[in-house]
Amino acid sequence: MRWARSARMRGMRPPDSSVQAAWARIDAWLQTHAPVSFALLAPPAAASAIASAQAEMGLLFPVDLLESLACHDGVTAWCNLLPGQPPLPVTEMVKLWRSRVRIDEEDDEPLEDDELWWHRQWIPWAASDSDADVIDMRPGPNQGRLGKAPHADTAHFHDGWPSLVSYLSEVADALESSREVRGWSAYLTPQCELWWSFPGETEVNGDPLTPAPAKPSDP
Repeated sequence: MRWARSARMRGMRPPDSSVQAAWARIDAWLQTHAPVSFALLAPPAAASAIASAQAEMGLLFPVDLLESLACHDGVTAWCNLLPGQPPLPVTEMVKLWRSRVRIDEEDDEPLEDDELWWHRQWIPWAASDSDADVIDMRPGPNQGRLGKAPHADTAHFHDGWPSLVSYLSEVADALESSREVRGWSAYLTPQCELWWSFPGETEVNGDPLTPAPAKPSDP
């Protein structure tokens, strides 16, 4: 896609540290070990939907997010795909952003940055039950970082990632080596779904959980 190529040119990285490389590794692992979860990943987002979203939100999406949407336009149904909220289709990002902005503007109480519930320069790239994982696009050295914006509490960035690529790369590393991601471990359900939970978990909803296998080491 032309827009994805231009995005890469604006923020080029080594191939092994790109969002596309991270998603390719995650996809390959899912296809082998959790095909049911893999089937819920959507195809790439339409360029027109990307352009419309940026126009309404008044934001230029970061290169990381453009690259991610060039791989998958979120998921087609809820799934425990990542050790956080599941990624949203771009149209759902706009809907959630619009709703959050409207609610926030109805509350005119001034707040400090560390007390914010919402900011119109946050992009809700992933969400479930109105709890959002956001990309902070406010100008400054922290632009592009990931944080959490719960629907019933103030947002926070203290346990987030500096970028979307660092997050997805860490998830790919964890799946391939059976490592934890910030206290979350990967499991497989009997239905061949990926499931993230706390270390030592043995079941979910009465079904047994199996620790996710690591990628075999190259000889």
